[in-house]
Amino acid sequence: MAMIARRLGRSVLLLERRRHPRFAIGESSTPLSNLLLESLARRFELPAVATLAKWGTWQRHHPDVSAGLKRGFTFLHHRFGEGFQTGAANGRELLVAASPTDEIADTHWYRPEVDHFFQKEAAALGVDYHDEVHLHALEESADGVVLRGAQHGQEVEYRARFLIDASGPRGFLHPIHGTSELEIPGVTPNEALYSHFSGVERWEALQPPEPGIPFPPDDAAVHHVFPGGWMWLLRFNNGITSAGVSLSPALAAELNLAEGAPAWERLLHRLPSVRSQFQYASTLLPFQHLPRMAFRSPPVHATRWARLPSAVGFVDPLLSTGFALNLLGIERLAALLSAADIPSPQSLLEHERDTEADLLAAGRMIGALQAHFGCPTTFSHLLMLYFAAASFSETARRLNRAHLAPGFLLHAHSRFGPESAALLREAVLHPPSAATPAFRDRIRNTVATVDVGGWFDAGRTRWHPVETAPLFRAVSNLESTPSELETLLRGAGFPEEQCHPPR
Repeated sequence: MAMIARRLGRSVLLLERRRHPRFAIGESSTPLSNLLLESLARRFELPAVATLAKWGTWQRHHPDVSAGLKRGFTFLHHRFGEGFQTGAANGRELLVAASPTDEIADTHWYRPEVDHFFQKEAAALGVDYHDEVHLHALEESADGVVLRGAQHGQEVEYRARFLIDASGPRGFLHPIHGTSELEIPGVTPNEALYSHFSGVERWEALQPPEPGIPFPPDDAAVHHVFPGGWMWLLRFNNGITSAGVSLSPALAAELNLAEGAPAWERLLHRLPSVRSQFQYASTLLPFQHLPRMAFRSPPVHATRWARLPSAVGFVDPLLSTGFALNLLGIERLAALLSAADIPSPQSLLEHERDTEADLLAAGRMIGALQAHFGCPTTFSHLLMLYFAAASFSETARRLNRAHLAPGFLLHAHSRFGPESAALLREAVLHPPSAATPAFRDRIRNTVATVDVGGWFDAGRTRWHPVETAPLFRAVSNLESTPSELETLLRGAGFPEEQCHPPR
């Protein structure tokens, strides 16, 4: 955001509470977030940033900035006290590919190095950077804002015509403005415990993959799902693995999650196959405990300040929605700063409405999945609503037809929006009805309205590779032509054999 504001000719001050490099959570990209990152970088002439949008270009241009290969999403459902059993008959694994090759794959961000990289790029553009600044007061006026705090034991004061709060969950403006937290409807406010590890075994070393699997399970965002919560594993190319759990309040209390390492061991004892992954692992950082992950903290803006989505609310890392939501907010604020020296009250109100609506859409999706952690079949069907919306949105944007995909997860789409919202609400309010064949048929019918990925094609159960035939079938829904789709696929880096309509 600071780099974009600088490119727009603003005098920019960037304040950091800690000092780079420093640990941060939120580490997994998605196709939509990478598309947004690449689009913003090209629009505002940030070529170094653009290379981070794909695994291949990242490795060629910035091998010194650690990252992880993310080919897609891996979901593995466990029963407490039982070893994991692979196989179609068990119905407990789901792999969804987000790219056909490593070259154009998504990434996991090793935030100590990635954030430091962004900070150095901003400084090189002329952004005035100050770190170890602890702010404690905000004074607003018709002309701007005054920030007061301390740096290295000395009182400091900063003045700006406009302020953007990018300080994350429960950050600067949350306590300063005295806002109370609101619930996100349908979302269980899970507790979290996480750290970075070395020596974590790869899943395929313990569970040999079957022929035809679309990618190695560990080359993805790995989700170990179980009744009452889930665990994430994200591997970086520096030997470090990010791992953590998001647990319902009841399960967190049962395990006494606030104890940290002992609670982690108690959970692993209930998950024998996951425990095997960590049998030789060591923590590289003290465990971090977050008593409540979900939060929603309005207001989004005032006359002379605005907040990025990450400072307004968060749901859960379950579907890696954080990067995309934040980049959508950056895209909106970049447009406002491009149009006017200071954003108008009306334009800021629209940013607020979009930020809130996107957050609630993410909440509906994640809340429904939380309600069915213990039912792999319903969980997997609900996931298809997410992947259908995400893939359609990405494709429409790549075709320069963003108007076809309004709202995050298509929440403003004329048909998909209300139908998916109704299904997700029902899944939370009436869990037994969501486990019926009739409910699954309704999901299939809703997905069909925006299906560019063949999500319910015959033969697909556990594995979803990237195939382009469904995209060509959806050409009319995208207001496109086969030749345009061919150009799109080549430009995105797809193998040539996948860039043609099926014969």
